[in-house]
Amino acid sequence: MKVIFYFVLCFFSVFGFSQTDKFSVRNIDLNDDKPHFGLFINSNQTVLFTSYQLNKKGKIKKYLQNGILNVYEAKINDAGKLSEIKPLKIDENEDIWHITSACISPDGKTLFVTTNYSNRKNRPKETFKETNFHLERAVYKEGVGWTNFEVLSFCKPRYSYAHPSISPDGKTLFFTSNMRGGKETTKGTSDIFRVNLKNDLSFSEPKNLGSKVNSYSGEMFPFFSHDGILYFASNRPNGAGGYDIYKSKMTENGDFEKAKALPKPINSSKDDWCFVLDSQGEFGYFSSKRPEGKGEDDIYYFTVD
Repeated sequence: MKVIFYFVLCFFSVFGFSQTDKFSVRNIDLNDDKPHFGLFINSNQTVLFTSYQLNKKGKIKKYLQNGILNVYEAKINDAGKLSEIKPLKIDENEDIWHITSACISPDGKTLFVTTNYSNRKNRPKETFKETNFHLERAVYKEGVGWTNFEVLSFCKPRYSYAHPSISPDGKTLFFTSNMRGGKETTKGTSDIFRVNLKNDLSFSEPKNLGSKVNSYSGEMFPFFSHDGILYFASNRPNGAGGYDIYKSKMTENGDFEKAKALPKPINSSKDDWCFVLDSQGEFGYFSSKRPEGKGEDDIYYFTVD
């Protein structure tokens, strides 16, 4: 699993909390020895997360000796517990089988996923790296599940695209990429970009969020909150260790303020990422590799005190 997972990595109100706010953090019950990451809170108060696909015997499904990843949905209960966990229902006639992160539009009608072209009918005719990821969207059909998957028009096969995250108003899609060329080129190993969703369901050209968000290191797992703050992970220098979680406020003109790292106990000496926040800014979740965890990546629940 580590090989596939690291391919993924490399390739408005005023409730925003301050650096002096205190957080209560705890490991949640669903964690085990398997990874749990790629978080997103839906408008219906469910959570999406990524973990291994399991067979009927509870064993990890594999392809070329690597675990196959899939997205699961869970209901948020009292005190942050996640229950009624089930895999996203995908049309059985679709050939998409490896999904590493996802988000659902606020109206619940569109699914955006990170996936690849392995064993797919939609493989590009041009030369591309098998390790590259790209973004697709699907629509939900009652009784069938998510269907009619299509590659997002701005995704070019020679680059990787991952970690889609839709804004609360459903008008902006944030994602990470290593695309190169022009003034929007990636500065580090991966940068955060955004596109606008148009009324005809097409997209604007990708826009790099700039040097106040992106660095010459790697940025990933963006999440845009209801109060206009972008949260993301970065392994830039002078952090607490590994990947740390940062935040950057969007200004009135659509630019972003200089990013600041969140305090402990959100950040630790190990990798911390996939930060998501509920619509009222009172609680959320993130994933971490901190030593006291149960698996490769555990989901932690936090409240703002």
